[in-house]
Amino acid sequence: MEGKRLYCIRGAACAENSKESIRAAVRKLFDGICDGNAFAAEDIVSVQFTMTRDLDTLNAATALRTCGTRLDVSAVPLFCAQEPEIIGMMPRVIRTMVTAYMPEGSKLRNVYVNGAEVLRPDLAGLRPKQAEAQ
Repeated sequence: MEGKRLYCIRGAACAENSKESIRAAVRKLFDGICDGNAFAAEDIVSVQFTMTRDLDTLNAATALRTCGTRLDVSAVPLFCAQEPEIIGMMPRVIRTMVTAYMPEGSKLRNVYVNGAEVLRPDLAGLRPKQAEAQ
């Protein structure tokens, strides 16, 4: 991987507890990460997900395999776990971490969508006033 190094791109999306909503949120999240970062399917080492306990109709890794994303992830190792439950945590959240080789010096674009922008306004590109409004 000459001229490349390993990076982790983070993101999150909110979804309703239905297969359709989880699949749509995972597609929007993953496609946003792919669009904003310079990697190909063969550069991806793994994709890890966590989901809050209230999302129990579809595993996010299964959703990624079946939702028709821009990159073919059929050979990519995927993993999904339940998010640790914390008092006051935001409900109905899918979080991800994509580990991939990208050109050295790449500027990462982390992706927060569907209301999850408030989790990390610093990474979602929101100014403080925008984060408070959400």
